Amino acid sequence: MYLQIIEQVRHKVAAGDWPAGAEIPSIRQLAANLSVSVITVKRAYQELEQQGVILTQPGRGSIVAHAPKLDPAQWEAQLTDVLAQAVRLGQLLGLKPKEISARLDQALHQAKEQ
Repeated sequence: MYLQIIEQVRHKVAAGDWPAGAEIPSIRQLAANLSVSVITVKRAYQELEQQGVILTQPGRGSIVAHAPKLDPAQWEAQLTDVLAQAVRLGQLLGLKPKEISARLDQALHQAKEQ
């Protein structure tokens, strides 16, 4: 179970749901939310800290590391998921493949300008 918690946290960090420096749920909060033991969450947090994904400050809780170390495969998987979601949303809007592609090109162009 602790491996699943590690993957969930890594996914939230990779997705930007938990940005660098953001506070994450306390060990007790997450244990209660997931209906698992505090020991299980503590083990996951300890491993995430060893991996450089989070920082734990005694008495202050845990935060996402300022430069979280994530495996490139984690970022690749996140990109694949986001692109698949964009395609599905475009299809729901009734857009044709060329229109979806044009929207992606437009987003890339806008990102370049920022």
